[in-house]
Amino acid sequence: MKPSREEALLLHTKYGSSEVVVRHCDTVSLVSRILAEELRAKGKDIDVPLVTSGALLHDIGRSRTQTVRHGLEGSQILMDEEVEQAVADVVRRHVGAGISAEEAKALGLPDLDYLPRTIEEAIVCFADKMVDLDRVRPFQEEVRRFEAKGHDVRRLLALRKRIDEELGEDSESLIFRKLKTTQ
Repeated sequence: MKPSREEALLLHTKYGSSEVVVRHCDTVSLVSRILAEELRAKGKDIDVPLVTSGALLHDIGRSRTQTVRHGLEGSQILMDEEVEQAVADVVRRHVGAGISAEEAKALGLPDLDYLPRTIEEAIVCFADKMVDLDRVRPFQEEVRRFEAKGHDVRRLLALRKRIDEELGEDSESLIFRKLKTTQ
């Protein structure tokens, strides 16, 4: 199953997600849906319900840990709840701009794939980087945060480039333009 918004909120409640996490997930879902619906309007084959469910649940693992393991923990919660594998994959692969096998090993994570592969996974991963708490912010703020933490900025920039190329336009401009029309 791909949980609806209501079902996702019930899962957050069941696992004790904080209000801050739920608001963040809701905002990431909004940004993700903007990107997914625009890609669909441009003729791309996008599973919008998958994007929405994955975004709404991407941080459910924060109910167990505030570490890099939250993506893995969240995907396990969803598998235990018999949520569709594709949704669990979105959750597992949203951390950072993706985590390589070498990085996963160094972080003590199980030998799994943590890099966004599908366009749906990439959308949620990118949208998450555009949202600080429940505020949509300029992408450059996330670049600066990655640099300050010593994270792989090249992978972050490649993630944005992938989204921009799929859209055929600047993703950040699109997001802020669409947000203005929904307010």
